Amino acid sequence: MSTDNPDFPEPDDDAKIQEPRLWVGNGWTARVIKNDEDEGWAVAMIKDGEPEPALVGPWTMGRDKKNPKPLDVNAFNTLVKTASEVLRRHEQQLHAQLHKSLYVSMADGQIKVMLDIVPDEDHPYAMLSAYDQDGEELAKVRTSAAFKLSASSAAAWIENDYRKP
Repeated sequence: MSTDNPDFPEPDDDAKIQEPRLWVGNGWTARVIKNDEDEGWAVAMIKDGEPEPALVGPWTMGRDKKNPKPLDVNAFNTLVKTASEVLRRHEQQLHAQLHKSLYVSMADGQIKVMLDIVPDEDHPYAMLSAYDQDGEELAKVRTSAAFKLSASSAAAWIENDYRKP
């Protein structure tokens, strides 16, 4: 519902909270929490919509050496940047685990062999595919998610006329 009445302002979908121990904005929540491991404090960075923090790290004590230093705009922005980088690295690592490729030199040229793992919770599997130098697909078969792609396993697959390994 839209209204121009100043007594009923539009709701702000990216409402910001800026409290000493809780900041919300830019798709993130920073929450300063008591560190159960020792007498200090920690900060947890949670991406909107995620159940678990992307990053939990130590937080600085305030001047009274009992309470945490309050969050501020610079600290929040640094925490968002750091937590985003942690997530990006995690996504890159997961992608590298699920998608592998290599080149095999054969008599009629180089063949690119790719293994794409589908991490289905109940029935994980992988797709093994081969491409010629022009990028044309030569073969594609479904195989076990446990298949280990190596130069020798790829060459053996090619030499076996691309039959399911």
